[in-house]
Amino acid sequence: MEEAKHTQRSIVHLTYDGKVYKTFLGEDAETRFNNECRVLEYLAQKGCVFVPKILEADPEKLLLVTTNCGARVDRISTEKKEKIFAELLSYGVRHDDAEVRNLTYRRQDGRFCVIDFEFATLLEDYEGEPPPVDLNAHRGAQKTQRKPIPPQEMTSHRDRRRPPGGDSRKK
Repeated sequence: MEEAKHTQRSIVHLTYDGKVYKTFLGEDAETRFNNECRVLEYLAQKGCVFVPKILEADPEKLLLVTTNCGARVDRISTEKKEKIFAELLSYGVRHDDAEVRNLTYRRQDGRFCVIDFEFATLLEDYEGEPPPVDLNAHRGAQKTQRKPIPPQEMTSHRDRRRPPGGDSRKK
């Protein structure tokens, strides 16, 4: 098994027979495991073909085994990314961590797929009322975001070429 991801929240292994083993770790692991299972089961019932299918779920080990939806996507246009997550929304699921790192590309059918549903929201849970807007902060998806570099630590490419002590050009 190849380790594809190892973070504070999960360990993901890929097998050569097309399975993904995801073990949930850390804060709220059981809640995140249950949510991902619930959302994937819901999407399977709705006939959504661009998300993983659950093969096995072990609540005691917090282990979820799914089908593999292809290779990770490194780059994609913002427009295409938004279109994919909008299609997911048409199934009644808001991803709540709609980032490129949660997209894969399945070569067999040329389809982009969505993965990692631990923070997703089923919109039907809100019975006609809109769900809270800022679920990212509430549920922890912000923990997956990179922190911005403080302005005082930023340097331009010009600054990096200058020798210590400032500008060496003659005036």
